[in-house]
Amino acid sequence: MDNIYLLMIVALAALAVADLVVGVSNDAVNFLNSAIGSKAIPFKGILLIASLGIFIGASFSSGMMEVARNGIFQPSQFYFDEIMIIFMAVMITDILLLDFFNTIGLPTSTTVSIVFELLGAAVIMALIKIGHSDTEGISALVNYINADKVPDIIFGIVASVGIAFTVGMVVQYLSRLIFTFHAEQRMKYFGAIFGGLALTSISYFILMKGLKGTPFYDNFKGVVEADTWLLIGISFIVWTVFSQLFMMIFKKNILIVVIAAGTFSLALAFAGNDLVNFIGVPMAAYHSYIDWSTSGVAATEYSMDSLAQQVPAEPLLLFLSGGIMVLTLWFSKKARSVSDTEIDLARQGEGHEKFNPNMFARILVKSGTQLSNYFNYIVPQSLQQKLDKRFEKPVINLPKHKTYELPAFDMIRASINLVVAGILIATATSMKLPLSTTYVTFMVAMGTSLADRAWGRESAVYRVAGVLNVIGGWFFTAFVAFAAAGTLTYLIYIGRGAMIAVLLLMAILLLVRNYLSHKNKVKVKLDKSGLKKTESKTVQGIIQESAENISNVVSRTNKIYSDMLRGLAKQDTKKLKKSKKGVSKLTDEVEELRDNIFYFIKNLDETSVRGSNFYIIILGYLTDVVQSLEFISKASYKHVNNNHKALRFNQIKDLQEIDQHLEELLNEIDDIFHKKEFQRIKNVLAKKEEIFTSLSNKIEKQIARTRTEESSPKNTTLYFSILLETKDLVKALMNLMDEYYSSYKKS
Repeated sequence: MDNIYLLMIVALAALAVADLVVGVSNDAVNFLNSAIGSKAIPFKGILLIASLGIFIGASFSSGMMEVARNGIFQPSQFYFDEIMIIFMAVMITDILLLDFFNTIGLPTSTTVSIVFELLGAAVIMALIKIGHSDTEGISALVNYINADKVPDIIFGIVASVGIAFTVGMVVQYLSRLIFTFHAEQRMKYFGAIFGGLALTSISYFILMKGLKGTPFYDNFKGVVEADTWLLIGISFIVWTVFSQLFMMIFKKNILIVVIAAGTFSLALAFAGNDLVNFIGVPMAAYHSYIDWSTSGVAATEYSMDSLAQQVPAEPLLLFLSGGIMVLTLWFSKKARSVSDTEIDLARQGEGHEKFNPNMFARILVKSGTQLSNYFNYIVPQSLQQKLDKRFEKPVINLPKHKTYELPAFDMIRASINLVVAGILIATATSMKLPLSTTYVTFMVAMGTSLADRAWGRESAVYRVAGVLNVIGGWFFTAFVAFAAAGTLTYLIYIGRGAMIAVLLLMAILLLVRNYLSHKNKVKVKLDKSGLKKTESKTVQGIIQESAENISNVVSRTNKIYSDMLRGLAKQDTKKLKKSKKGVSKLTDEVEELRDNIFYFIKNLDETSVRGSNFYIIILGYLTDVVQSLEFISKASYKHVNNNHKALRFNQIKDLQEIDQHLEELLNEIDDIFHKKEFQRIKNVLAKKEEIFTSLSNKIEKQIARTRTEESSPKNTTLYFSILLETKDLVKALMNLMDEYYSSYKKS
């Protein structure tokens, strides 16, 4: 029986490695985003700087490990076997929860997750003990849990969100008024002072947050805490001189140094203090096992008083942990997905919006717009014009295929993100206030983007919806962490070794499933076979480039339509659902082309404006085709999914004839546009009446059947819907052919 605890230690060690990987993938958003978004430093350079910070921070981490040992519950109230159950439940929950957030690309707090997992597991285990006791009631729960810390944690979450957003917004607004979006000239005059302030703040942050808790912090603790303001003053003078010399000698912007130092400091603090979130629980379990195994007392009777004592961290384990974190940073694709979410929400320019608007986002945006209108009413017009001038953005002309090279935001904003986040985290640390580094860095970035007018009328509702989704995910983290860890604790208590094996197997399967799901999403994102935005500036170029999109749509329409009819004939919901997803993807791609019309027209030459009319009409017909497909796919799926009567044999036979005719037509169109043999379009147009006549005949036959033999109103409705939408689909295709052939002959 004792071997089970050794196996649990081995399992916890493996879980610790996995937790390091998923944890770094999520928390990389904290220290990478400002540097990545501003493109001040090459990507590999950013990773090198962050890797150095992580490795140093992890190698010297120690003081924060006590959170997992006795920060949430009273270890003396639990026996060894109960503690091991708590730790096992916490680690399985933590990995699955963080991996879930990584897979969907949302940042969450590893600190909040581990705290509420420990709380949930400890509460359930305490309730189990109370339930088996004849002398204790529910009121005895306070003896098991450090209840006074929970309100502090919740307050820290809520307060950090609001304060970080507000401070980031105010500081960015004032910085933009000073430097504007044309910062190069002003950096010559104010750059040294700005660099001095920024680097002083970062240095203070490294001392208060990055190095606090490390073994050698005690060597200079007295100086830091006794002469704080003197230290800050000297640091400001030194860094200001350094900034001026750097700009004079290297002719480079000091903001590059600020961003590099800020990235290093946040990575250092993350590894030095948040390492407990990943390996604190397994290390506590290991020390518990060592204490129990030498005691000679039964696992069900050995009280874990030893967990209340401080223990030194093993340097070798910290060293290995730092290495795993660095490797994860370099190779984790999920870390990039999480980073992309924040960068997309904070970017200065337009682009594809990841989040859909919701009711709360619309209410907030409308309220903000009304408030802005009120201020515009009371603020003098002359002052408004001066303020607007400070926020004028430089016009950068780049070819469309080069626009991805533009930074998401400038170095001023990146520097403010890092400096403000560092100051807030360091201040809270010095005041012993609990907070999440993820919450602070994310909300500062959102506040600075709002102040920078990155959330315009065109994008505000999407960005606000995204922020609300992320914040909602944070509170979801706390609730799910508590509930899931508590549930797993109860299951392990009942099932013991067998249940642990089952849960570990389930965890492995879920991790593999999430990995494959994320891999497929990345594949889809990198897939170049979708519709492409037209980049040509001439009519002839537009006609040629549009041919590829038409060929793409026609080819996919052909496959989807045939698959839908086969699924309908066989009552196959899986095939119909797959077709429905294919239509949805095609619809999104056509919609994205429509969203790009503004930029397409702006990019045209003066002599080629006629091409915009052609392009818009072609997109309209493609939209009609996709809408008809979408209607048929939804109606077919709904019919089969609701288990209505299958279509009659003669109805299926008629639809197969239509499918055969349509397939021949679509194959010919696809071949014409693929080979760009546009003179053959007249052959397609010649078949227009033949196809319409065939469809009309099928409609008349169904009318006759309905009057004499048809008994199912649902079948009749579906069949007519398919025929009518197919007719609309063919009509849209023929109109598209006619327009294309006409424009081709003119050009």
